[in-house]
Amino acid sequence: LTAQKFGAGDMAGMRRTVAGAGILSLAVGIFLTISFLLFMKPLLVLMHTPEDIFADAYAYIMIISGGILAQMLYNLLSSILRAIGNSKIPLYFLILSALLNIVLDLVFMVVFGLGAAGAAIATVIAQGVSGVLCLVYIAAKIPVLHLKREDFQVGSTILLSQLHVGIPMALQYSITAIGSVLLQTAINGFGSLIVASVTAANKVQSFVHLPFSTLGVTLSTWCGQNMGARDYDRVRRGFWDGMAVALVYSVLMGVVMYFFGEYVSLIFIDKDETRLVELLSYVREFLRKNCILYIPLGILTVCRFSLQGLEHGFTAMFAGVFLMVARSVMALWAVKFFGFDAVCYANPAAWIAACILLVPACLVVMPKVRRRLKAEKAQALSTGGNNGQ
Repeated sequence: LTAQKFGAGDMAGMRRTVAGAGILSLAVGIFLTISFLLFMKPLLVLMHTPEDIFADAYAYIMIISGGILAQMLYNLLSSILRAIGNSKIPLYFLILSALLNIVLDLVFMVVFGLGAAGAAIATVIAQGVSGVLCLVYIAAKIPVLHLKREDFQVGSTILLSQLHVGIPMALQYSITAIGSVLLQTAINGFGSLIVASVTAANKVQSFVHLPFSTLGVTLSTWCGQNMGARDYDRVRRGFWDGMAVALVYSVLMGVVMYFFGEYVSLIFIDKDETRLVELLSYVREFLRKNCILYIPLGILTVCRFSLQGLEHGFTAMFAGVFLMVARSVMALWAVKFFGFDAVCYANPAAWIAACILLVPACLVVMPKVRRRLKAEKAQALSTGGNNGQ
């Protein structure tokens, strides 16, 4: 919504959306923090977390849960900066935060010997620093985002609009996460060796997936700004250019992960692990069975985030349902018959399931958006012409 107001040149409206986003983020952040701190231990028990890693898992997740507001601060401010076309500064601060996280990991884990809890403390501090840096930058360099008292008179219309767009996006990720939790529960049943191998493989994939996420945020902002400017041609070109980037990256990174993924995972594995060879064999199998299907992930990313930017968040939300169902089927049924193979193919199955919905949805939505923006532009020109007469 901020991107749309900015694209339309409505700076006062844009600031009200920023204020509304801040109010909602604070309220949601407090609610999530309290909820996670209260219910995380029962959730870990429900997920059958292995006893030999339970204490570390619990210490880590409780500290991360306590730092939810620090994470939300960066996510909110970086998204606002991207919405007005400034994508470089959030990237710079994120790089600085990542480097700080590495240094603090070494300090808390190696020097002070805090283990998993030290890693969590480092993460929360690094996220908080990146958020504060964004806030300082906005205060010093972006006067158009300086909020005044009247900007906080948001009104129910803006808040309801933000909830209308935001709740489907939130549910989309939450629904997807339910499938991931069920899958993790199935993985936990294989024991700590499989847990460690899948965790290491997923850490590698988290780096691989970051460009997909960045491309998605870019497309959502791009579509939102050009929706505000009523420029369908730029929406269409951005969509197809994004698709081309996603497909090329999917192929290139798929090749890299197929041949070199297991070696990258050594960054996250204790070299003194007594079962290192066996662990790496599971990592290799997991990554290879995922990377051959990165193309559906690229298509999923472009379609889902474009639909969000085009105000079709509910459609994107249902893609989350498809993701959840696919992962749940793999976790609750396929694992019983196919074992670790089902774990390896759970993510690709979810990506393909989501594409089954999203690709037809984009083919339907894009012409509707074109007709809508064409009509709005014609009406604006007509109104302008009548005023001139």
